[in-house]
Amino acid sequence: MINDELAATSETPKAAKQTFSGGVGFILACIGSAVGLGNIWRFPVLISQFGGLTFLIPYIIFVILITYTGVIEEYALGRASGKGPIGAFGWACKDRGFEGVGRKIGVLPMLGSFGLAVGYSVILGWVLYYLYQAVTGHLLGFTGNLQGLKDMFEGIACAGGCNGGIIAATLLCIAIMSAGVASGIERANRILLPSLAVLFLLLIVYIATIPGAKDGFKYIFTLEPQHLANPKVWIFAFGQAFFSLSVTGNISVIFGSYLPKDEDIPQSAFFVALFDTLAALLATLMIIPAMATTGTQLSAGGPGLMFIYLVDVFNRMPGGWLVQAMFFIGVSSAGITTLITIYEPAVALANKKLGLSRWLTAVLVLSVGCVTAISIQSFTSPWMDLLSIYICPLGALLAAVAFFWMLDKPKALEAVNEGSQHPVGDRFHWVGKYVYCLATLIALIAGGWLGGIG
Repeated sequence: MINDELAATSETPKAAKQTFSGGVGFILACIGSAVGLGNIWRFPVLISQFGGLTFLIPYIIFVILITYTGVIEEYALGRASGKGPIGAFGWACKDRGFEGVGRKIGVLPMLGSFGLAVGYSVILGWVLYYLYQAVTGHLLGFTGNLQGLKDMFEGIACAGGCNGGIIAATLLCIAIMSAGVASGIERANRILLPSLAVLFLLLIVYIATIPGAKDGFKYIFTLEPQHLANPKVWIFAFGQAFFSLSVTGNISVIFGSYLPKDEDIPQSAFFVALFDTLAALLATLMIIPAMATTGTQLSAGGPGLMFIYLVDVFNRMPGGWLVQAMFFIGVSSAGITTLITIYEPAVALANKKLGLSRWLTAVLVLSVGCVTAISIQSFTSPWMDLLSIYICPLGALLAAVAFFWMLDKPKALEAVNEGSQHPVGDRFHWVGKYVYCLATLIALIAGGWLGGIG
């Protein structure tokens, strides 16, 4: 039965081996999950749309709220139960007599995680395709030809359009994940995340030397207090913070199950939030000034920004070939670190269920994901909308209800405080139970109403 959830405990020798080497490895893996393409193609657009610090202020407020409640809660839920979402939800509901119900509910975020990985495989396939086109200099051939860039992207964002890129993305992830949590996922993040930061910093420094860039930097730090009265600023700030921190009731829970009991969960959550926010700011400090150098208005996000408009901007820059290559190497790093973490809950569950080696399990699960990704290319956007607007927020809400409402408060606080140098108390539980749960419900409703908020 699917309810026989993978547990990072001593249930089986294989399960017990899947742990992080330490707190740094855990933090890096969680940052890898959080720092995704949304930081690159979504966050800068919201900064542009709602006005620099006018958006940053509510965003940072919500990052603090979600980190203090949702992020800590999901890590603690995973560690205390020693299980992924299915077992963890059942464990949290056991004292109330609803263990079976909890385990069944935990299936939803598991399916959501796998579905998200499938859609993300398509997007990473696009990124790898553009990386190849950038390195070979092919993209420079579209200088001044915006329509050509649009046609190029439409040519791969269709049925069968990017099979090679999806297969390449899958093979890269199999190579990393087959090595396990510490030797695979953790090690990849130790290499790719610093590489991403260095590449983006170099691009920021270079772009800053180009005439017009200073207007972009100035705009990022502009505050227009009157716009803080706009409810949409706060709604979209919460949505972006919510999704950026990867509170979905699955990935953070399974990673938490790999944590030792002496790890300081609140401290780890703080560092994950800090570096995720810094990554989003790096992308903003690169993209908005880059657009400003050509006088291009940053008004649209998503794939169009990254694969069409930014390529057009880079083409018109001095040294455009190098800028493009560095940019897509950095984006590839972000995409790979995110995809391997999104796949982990499914790989972990299958590893327990099937009793196969980690390598064979990764091959099996990711092969299924690859075939599915190839088959959904013509409707990737609605596929991802369904997951990001409804399934992921619902998974986060269910995890929060299981932890803050079903689990006894003393047990919940003990789950968080074990190993912590600065224990949380009643305030944490109250804010999580009432403020965070309500805010998550609002995010779910607002996402459906506005067609997505993060």
